[in-house]
Amino acid sequence: MSISLKAAAAALILLAPQVAFAHVTLEKPETAAGASYKGVLRVGHGCDGSPTTSLTVEIPDHVVAVKPMPKAGWKLSTVEGAYVSPVTLHGRKLEAGVRRITWSGGALKDAEYDEFVFAGAVSGDAPAGTLWFPVVQVCEKGENRWTEIPAAGQTARGLKSPAAALRITASAAAAQTVPSGSIRVEQAWSRATPGGSRVGAGYLRITNTGSTPDRLVAGTTDASERLEIHDMTVTDGVMKMRPLAEGIALAPGQTVELRPGGMHLMFMGLKKPLATGAGFTATLEFEKAGKMTVPFVIQPIGAGAPGSSRPAEPEMDHSQHHGHK
Repeated sequence: MSISLKAAAAALILLAPQVAFAHVTLEKPETAAGASYKGVLRVGHGCDGSPTTSLTVEIPDHVVAVKPMPKAGWKLSTVEGAYVSPVTLHGRKLEAGVRRITWSGGALKDAEYDEFVFAGAVSGDAPAGTLWFPVVQVCEKGENRWTEIPAAGQTARGLKSPAAALRITASAAAAQTVPSGSIRVEQAWSRATPGGSRVGAGYLRITNTGSTPDRLVAGTTDASERLEIHDMTVTDGVMKMRPLAEGIALAPGQTVELRPGGMHLMFMGLKKPLATGAGFTATLEFEKAGKMTVPFVIQPIGAGAPGSSRPAEPEMDHSQHHGHK
């Protein structure tokens, strides 16, 4: 690299924080309804050169079960309030929770950068669109109020002090229950795939509500050239994938969950990448219940099932185990 190019690169690095953190923003600006969420508020400057001494964020409707992360040297306080509608997590019905978080008593210099973190979840009934997190940044001298929210039909472009934004890309309501005779399919979902990927995976929960055995034997989808039923196992620390040629048996009253790290559907020869917030359908064929069309929700890469509060499970790199490059 020439001296002039090195100088230009160094200048871009120095300017990057000023551009990226002109406002208080969320590090991860997008997630899906029903997904767990780690909010990281990025603070890259003070108030006209004055150090930041307090940061308060308002938690919007549909963001629930919020827990703030303490910061060394800062006092943490919260305010609780009612949710717009009750939610159920870990089998418990929650009607209220943290609606405001304040970190105070610190001193973040204007020339320094820091992050203020909370964890929570987006409720499954959150509508697609944008959730806004108003933030008030108090300094030794003055304050910045990042609280502007665009009016209906408008965008945040042009707002002088916009609130931190979180885009909701899909509704967990799309992961609906589909009945077919004695077979019930619930929470069908997939993860987004990187550009160029030719393989994806699908997950769901199947219940045989009848009194006789049945079996998932095959499937098709317009999203890929073919659909296969696979299982993943770990033997001596080595992950192995194998097709289930005979499908998946369903005893009377049994519920079987297809999930990352276990049995799952393989979408071989994707016709286009699976994109977060989009969706597709697959036709599943059962030995006795026949064929049923099931809609799939596409979650972000690394996300868990929509509406689930348990940690996301890792997924095998399918491109290395099915002859795809």
